[in-house]
This record gives sequence, C-alpha cells and structure tokens, in this order.
Amino acid sequence: MAVYLSPVGGVAAQFFTNTGAAVLTGGKLYTYAAGTTTPLATYTTYSGGTARTNPIVLDSAGRVPDGGEIWLSTSQYKFVLYDSSSVLIASWDNIWGIGTPGGTAIQTPVIFNSTGTGSNTTFALGGSPTNENTTNVYVSGIYQQKNTYSLSGANLIFSQAPPLNATIEVNYL
Repeated sequence: MAVYLSPVGGVAAQFFTNTGAAVLTGGKLYTYAAGTTTPLATYTTYSGGTARTNPIVLDSAGRVPDGGEIWLSTSQYKFVLYDSSSVLIASWDNIWGIGTPGGTAIQTPVIFNSTGTGSNTTFALGGSPTNENTTNVYVSGIYQQKNTYSLSGANLIFSQAPPLNATIEVNYL
C-alpha cells in the first residue's frame, strides 16, 4: 500500500495546550475523511502495514507515540485535536499526505519571517493566503491558535502584538 507522510504531526511534532504553556500530554488526535466525521485510518510507518489507533493518544511529551510518524493513504483527511479532557484545540481539513499523486491540494507553502516590535499587530505577508485554515503561525516557535489572529488580504493581524524581538514565522498556501 502506498502511504504518504502527514503534514499534521508527521514526524516528531510536539503538540501544546491552547496557551502554549504546556505540552499536550494525553491529547487526542482524531483522523477523518475530509469534510466528514467518518474515521479514516492512518499508519505507523512508510510501509502502511499497521494502522494507528483512532484517536491517536499523545504521549507525556505531547508527541505521537511509536516512532512519532503519521502516514496517510491517498485520501484527503480531516484532523481534529483535543486535549485529554476532550476540549477542542484545533481542526484541519482537506489535508493530503506530502507528495500524494493526484493531490490537487498539494502546493509549496510560502514562508514569511519577521520580528515582533512589541506594538505592531499587522504584518504584510507579501501574498494572500487561501484562508486561515491554510496558515500556520508561530511566535518564538510557539504555534498560534487561529483565534489569536485574522487575515485581511495579504495582511496578518494579531489580536495582541507579538513581544519585542519575538520571531514570527508564517507558513501558508
């Protein structure tokens, strides 16, 4: 069976609570067919021989157990992440495995880097992301939840200014 590395939690990713202050110990990552709540299998290795549990329960370090890899079939996926108390953390839909043949959604992400001023909340990305679901925003290496920023055309607008000298990285399609 052909399988493809997942861009969500693919290799050694570490998940955090909504505040980013603690690792997501015991977090639950559910995988579904894109746009649905129909469970869709993921796999432990590149051979595609062993399906993962659904949900994938994160270890004490907030990582995917058993090698830290998630491999996908040729289908599109929806990922939904909860904490150990079943509180929703994030959801990503219409996700293809990296390099999936025929995956029309596969694009090369644009990477934007900047530095916080302590007062600036708006950053011109240089291009317009498709929507918030195609963005990943990090401030000083900490993933920012979608409710901490918005998009307006080619501008990223934070609800609070990133701290002075904080590194800002935005990956988007």
